[in-house]
Amino acid sequence: MEKQNRPVIVIGHKNPDTDSICAAITYANLKSKITGDEYIACRAGHLNEETQFVLSHFGVEVPAYIKDVRTQVRDMEIRILEGVGSDLSLKKAWAKMRDAEVVTLCVTENDELSGIVTTNDIVETYMDVIDPGILSQAHTSYKNIVETIDGELIVGDISDNLTKGKVVIAAASPEIMENLINEGDVVILGNRYETQLCAIEMNAGCIIVCEGAEVAKTIQTQAKEHGTKIITTPHDTFIVARLINQSIPIEHVMKKDSTVHFHMDDYIEDIQDVMAQTRHRYFPILDKSNHYIGMISRRNFLGAKKKQLILVDHNEKNQAVNGADSAEILEIVDHHRLRTIETAGPVFFRNQPLGSTCSIIYLMYKENCVDIDKTTAGLLLAAILSDTLMFRSPTCTLIDKNAGEELAKIAGVDFEEFAKEMFHAGSNLSGKSAGEILHQDFKKFTVDDLTIGIGQINSMSAEELVEIKKKLEPELSNVAKEDGLDMLFFMLTNIIEESSEIIFEGAKAQHTLNNAFGINVTGDTAKLPGVVSRKKQLLPAIVETIQQ
Repeated sequence: MEKQNRPVIVIGHKNPDTDSICAAITYANLKSKITGDEYIACRAGHLNEETQFVLSHFGVEVPAYIKDVRTQVRDMEIRILEGVGSDLSLKKAWAKMRDAEVVTLCVTENDELSGIVTTNDIVETYMDVIDPGILSQAHTSYKNIVETIDGELIVGDISDNLTKGKVVIAAASPEIMENLINEGDVVILGNRYETQLCAIEMNAGCIIVCEGAEVAKTIQTQAKEHGTKIITTPHDTFIVARLINQSIPIEHVMKKDSTVHFHMDDYIEDIQDVMAQTRHRYFPILDKSNHYIGMISRRNFLGAKKKQLILVDHNEKNQAVNGADSAEILEIVDHHRLRTIETAGPVFFRNQPLGSTCSIIYLMYKENCVDIDKTTAGLLLAAILSDTLMFRSPTCTLIDKNAGEELAKIAGVDFEEFAKEMFHAGSNLSGKSAGEILHQDFKKFTVDDLTIGIGQINSMSAEELVEIKKKLEPELSNVAKEDGLDMLFFMLTNIIEESSEIIFEGAKAQHTLNNAFGINVTGDTAKLPGVVSRKKQLLPAIVETIQQ
């Protein structure tokens, strides 16, 4: 099998619970062992206290948080081309672009973007500018001049820059040249001794001796005394005059202000319009520290690769990470009702009526003959205990119970004691706002044209549940409004008594509960003995009532 180049993201639902997080971690581990490819466990929301306790207990790192999985610049093919210095000559810049087959170079300083230069900028400068003083205006270095005309500096310091004067061709007699040459000028000339001496005596900044002519010692001595540099070149006067403007540094022609650039984390749908409105064909790409990485062009959009996802513990679009519908979904492993997110092609889909997604993943380890280590066993066990309320939920099956007992042995834990600690950590909500408590284990469902939210908290202490209820009741209305919910139900589940108290909000919420469970609720709370499962008890009853 050909190895993939990009990691696959394994991710659970928004407002993740313990099953969602542990399923992502353990399934990413299983896929990596089976295929040898890279699978990364991620999360689509913040961890609740229960899950934090589990990861801490088994010494497992918290998965990376991903807010959106739309295609980003980092998913495109980025042209890695080194940035160039602002002192690079036009001639060298043109050669670099020609060799790299690009029309843009990015100018950088200490890896930070200073500007961009295009072939068009170079052509415009070369064709349109006829000012003989442009070299000094651009503060052109003598190093650039020497390199551009393939010359050699035999008198003077090559690290100096030209700061005044113009370029003059000494085509006339010395008498006429005296009226043309000013102090600091660059004079292009041949091998005539008297013309060379004339330029030096007029305090020219530099003389360029063409066609490889020898320069007399007396001329070199005079040049040193007058501070005139001497460059020799094998080219004739015409070639030198044609080349010399190509020694200008690109800093003089590059675009510095309002340079259009993008970052690695930008979403391509957000940058397409900007690219369409800009004349450039290539655009610089920066990392989060604003360091230059490379370039992209419009045609790179065609090869942009969607992020690859495996969804665990959910299959509904409104529970999935933002942007999931624009990603490539490879697999779904779940134990909930089917409201499947739409995919572009066929996917591997495993859905079983078990108490926990991690029970399915446990079976997959067995089926693929992959050993379950102590840490993996602990995570799988924690998820099964959490989702089945320590095997007391009606969703729990014999497969869940057998899996839990075997995993407890591998992990070396007493599952009853561990479950008590885990549930206590999950219900310890001091310092959390009502909104945070409501959303820590919360799912949205769409039934016909209604949007319903169901949250749940489990505790082994009736006193804890009373305190939580007092904190939540005043905020139900605000949360329902902010989340755009037609109905909001929150389950306060007592694991020991195997019952739930439901607090609710919404015009039809009370009526729905009454019909769903055959009760007569008159206030804003309902006690439901024997109801502990959102998935198997509360949600199906509500869905059936609404649809009827």
